[in-house]
Amino acid sequence: QVQLVESGGGLVQAGGSLRLSCAASGIIFSISTMAWYRQAPGKQRELVARITSGGRSNYADSVTGRFTISRDNAKNTVYLQMNSLKPEDTAVYYCNANQYSLNYWGKGTLVTVSS
Repeated sequence: QVQLVESGGGLVQAGGSLRLSCAASGIIFSISTMAWYRQAPGKQRELVARITSGGRSNYADSVTGRFTISRDNAKNTVYLQMNSLKPEDTAVYYCNANQYSLNYWGKGTLVTVSS
């Protein structure tokens, strides 16, 4: 059974930082592409950042230079370091794993950025 468990969300003031974590089980983490998505109220879910099994990463334009995705294969965990947060970053952030073209999702963690 695949489980992706996000943590680290919360309330932060604009300009602040948060670090999200996603602990994975039930997948071969080292070969999986991991990603963070987010969904703001009334909006579609969007890709925030992705990191391949080889460590290559890509980001949405809106977060480039502010967010950093990383992974620790020994801990089966992917992280999202979020700096210089803005109110428009407010959303539920979801962890995603892609293994053998199958997608798995966590339940999400809420990030609220106050102005």
